[in-house]
Amino acid sequence: MKNSKKLAIHSIRKKILIASKVTGAILIISYIIATKLPFSQDTSLFIWTLFLALLVLTIDFLMSRFITRPVDSLVGTAEKMAGLDFSSPCRVTGDDEFGKLAVSLNSMAENLQKALKELETANRQLAKDVEKERFLLEERKELADNISHEMKTPLGIIRAYAEGLQDENDREKRRKYSEIMIAETERMSDLITTLLDLSALETGAKELTPERFDFVEFLETVAGRLLSDELEADLELRYELPEHKIFVYTDKLRMEQVLNNLILNAKKNVCPGGILKLCLWEEKGSLHFSVYNQGCTIPQENLDKIWIKFYRDDNSQYKGSGLGLAIVAQILSMQGLNFGVQNLSDGVQFYFSVPIVS
Repeated sequence: MKNSKKLAIHSIRKKILIASKVTGAILIISYIIATKLPFSQDTSLFIWTLFLALLVLTIDFLMSRFITRPVDSLVGTAEKMAGLDFSSPCRVTGDDEFGKLAVSLNSMAENLQKALKELETANRQLAKDVEKERFLLEERKELADNISHEMKTPLGIIRAYAEGLQDENDREKRRKYSEIMIAETERMSDLITTLLDLSALETGAKELTPERFDFVEFLETVAGRLLSDELEADLELRYELPEHKIFVYTDKLRMEQVLNNLILNAKKNVCPGGILKLCLWEEKGSLHFSVYNQGCTIPQENLDKIWIKFYRDDNSQYKGSGLGLAIVAQILSMQGLNFGVQNLSDGVQFYFSVPIVS
């Protein structure tokens, strides 16, 4: 059974054996015929020599076509595969060993190419995971450093008043010390909560949940809550709002954070008796919001830095918002919304835009 497979009619070995036998038979028969020709011995030998040369050239052509060329093609394909070039599959066909080898090479090339693509995909994912892990570690370290730094002042105050509380017999002072300690504790709690929220937004741990709502009524509600004491406050409040509903599609709770931080930031920095102005208008399919506070401007070189968390310029009279503006920037950036800040002649204006939906 094994010998019959080795000597199958389509095998290279069988073809060579048949070709050699046929060639030998042709040589013998042609020589006999040549000697029987009605020519002289020299002429007959010359004719047989020409026939022999033609036979050799024919055999060489056939050997090149059926053996040399397939071998060269197989070698070339194998060399390309060794260099991880799978762009040119082997074109050798047939039922012999060369054809089967070509099929095997092409199959191996497809499997290798598929394996390499899967490996590249896995490597890219691994690189992303490593980068994400590195980023998270840096964020955790930065968060821990920031919390540690920001906690020093309130903790110092709490400790000082706690020590004073131990030695103080005056009832009113003890109550005052307790209130200060509670206020500082609440400030620390708010700071930690804000930091954790900002960190979650930055790392993608929290996602936005957009919804459709009327932004005009939404702004009136938020501003009314934050500026309800404007009669007592030393400022002049102005509004420029549309009288009809304008709908947007965005995260309502996060946009409330944005408005809270921008309006409170403006309220904190408006000069005594100065103007705090809220504007809302439509233009080119977008709803534009701005809040202006009359007062100290921001140094021009610091305009891009105020969005960085905990950034403060001790030389500037404009009071930094700590984490508030960093959260504003993060929320608006996550939604791809345009936002910014600019100095006017006598104050500062913050702004952002939201696409209008029907």
